[in-house]
Amino acid sequence: MANMVWHTKLRIYLDLTKDDLGHEELPNLWETIYGADRLYAARNVPVPERGLQCAGVCRDAGVEAWMHLRLRANGRREAVHEKAEDENRHTTAVSDEHKAYQERILRAAQEGGFHGNSEVRTRVGRSWIQTDTLVEGAGGRRIGWEVQLSSAATNGPRSVRARASKAHKNGITPAWHTDRAEYAQRHDTHWTRSNNLPAYVIAKTGDLRVISGFRALDFWHCDLRALYPCPHGTRRCGKTHVTPKPRDILFDDLVRHTAAGAIVPIEHRITTRLHRFWVTSADRDRLDDLNSDDAQLPPARETEARATASRNRPTCRPGIVMTRPVPQSQVPEQPLTPPTEDAPAAHTGTASSPPDLPDSLLALQRAADAEHRTLQRLTSEEERTNQRAVWFRAAAAAQGAVTQYARRERLNRCEIESQLRRITRHPQP
Repeated sequence: MANMVWHTKLRIYLDLTKDDLGHEELPNLWETIYGADRLYAARNVPVPERGLQCAGVCRDAGVEAWMHLRLRANGRREAVHEKAEDENRHTTAVSDEHKAYQERILRAAQEGGFHGNSEVRTRVGRSWIQTDTLVEGAGGRRIGWEVQLSSAATNGPRSVRARASKAHKNGITPAWHTDRAEYAQRHDTHWTRSNNLPAYVIAKTGDLRVISGFRALDFWHCDLRALYPCPHGTRRCGKTHVTPKPRDILFDDLVRHTAAGAIVPIEHRITTRLHRFWVTSADRDRLDDLNSDDAQLPPARETEARATASRNRPTCRPGIVMTRPVPQSQVPEQPLTPPTEDAPAAHTGTASSPPDLPDSLLALQRAADAEHRTLQRLTSEEERTNQRAVWFRAAAAAQGAVTQYARRERLNRCEIESQLRRITRHPQP
């Protein structure tokens, strides 16, 4: 495919990167040329007789390469070469540094007990995903390594976000590596970066260091002794925050640990910007524990249809006689009498106090909070995994009890949950 096309019959150049093909004075030029090309195809006219030639690499090489037009389903315009050898002329040859990285990724994966292949094509619906190097990791993990070096375009590949999203949706974890600082500063995917090195250095078994893209999470308490400012803009909020700190890692270790699941990609938002980088699985779990206030269970399914509010106020109410309101000055005053045992107290129109929660709810919530505090004190990864399961079971029991109680008493579940946490976590003296 090419972006510049020479029309031999009209004697003009066609720039497919522009909507008007580079000719503002010729309206509907694409529709005219594309319609004529489709008519030639329907009449089985040979491609060399349609009058379209490649005006890019092939013309510079002194080759007459004939082309035909194609319109993708997404609206993209393309000019396709008639012969495969002309199409291959536009393909950029893989550099020696790129090949050295592919060989090093495969060697590091094999040393860690994993299998991998280069230039792997994965079928996705009607299209394909081509991965530079695909590593089959533990537990069904598939790490797709994409290498973009200094030989790429100045602005870098335009389809990084789309290719990474497409790979992720099909079970491949995208891992993009580069040696350019401009690429590593982008956040369209999880980039890692090494220094710009020649191929023979990359291919050696010596240490190849990753200087960007891997972080260590520093968890700290926001008090007067903290070294970092509060991210909320206050003086000291008393909460626990996290600060990502850059860390170097060896490239071989990064390949092996990502395949084993010891290093994972995360998305971390700082103020209004979303950052993508790699961390250890232990740091990822601690960050999840920090961000989760409690186990989030799916809402209970309603057994009957819920009534929705009307946008307009009702004009009538069956069973209620509409009367004119009596002025407040004409309402006779009635003496206030204390309620007796037989007669309950009259409703005075003030907000009623929240109901007393049963001891069973308080006990379940206190048990869940205790398991969460135990989890925060642990440092061993195996102990934290086991304790996290215990905490989730205790939190699930408390949440389920709140749902059943609110439904049985016909109360607002959100208010009951807020009152329960206020009583258990902030008891009044």
